[in-house]
Amino acid sequence: MLRIELLSRSHDREGFSCGESELDDYLKKTARQHIDKGISRTFVLVDGDEPLTILGFFTLTSCEIVTAELPTEYARKYPRKAPAAKLARLAVTTKWQRQGLGGLMLADAMRRTLSISENIGIIGFFVDAKNQNARDYYKQYGFVPLPSYPLSLFLPLATLAEAVAALNR
Repeated sequence: MLRIELLSRSHDREGFSCGESELDDYLKKTARQHIDKGISRTFVLVDGDEPLTILGFFTLTSCEIVTAELPTEYARKYPRKAPAAKLARLAVTTKWQRQGLGGLMLADAMRRTLSISENIGIIGFFVDAKNQNARDYYKQYGFVPLPSYPLSLFLPLATLAEAVAALNR
């Protein structure tokens, strides 16, 4: 059975490869340090039969947004700067790519972000896509590209809540 848990020292980070050296290196060299320093949280997808083998991971962090960069209908609702949550990284090991694990982790990240919003103020959930294909992937979940930065996307809090409600049905 698949489960998502906080990255620990016991997880096999060295055995993970998604095909993107930047993401692999982050997991292997930096993710645990960022957890320890309170900078971000990295969660790993594992199979209960092999609980130390990482099938995928995602990293959540907070960020501050200059609201003038948002689409106009959102920018005017908020002060000049506003707090948000950010999906800093999302990766699936090459062996398991294109099998829905990214969507499973994104759904979990969205649930966690909505839970965060119930305890601290945030205006939404952001992600920086690596390329056009990744941008299109996030758009299918309701993320909206920022006008001046087409690879940066925003999921407004209301849309996030609707998406999580739909996932829970």
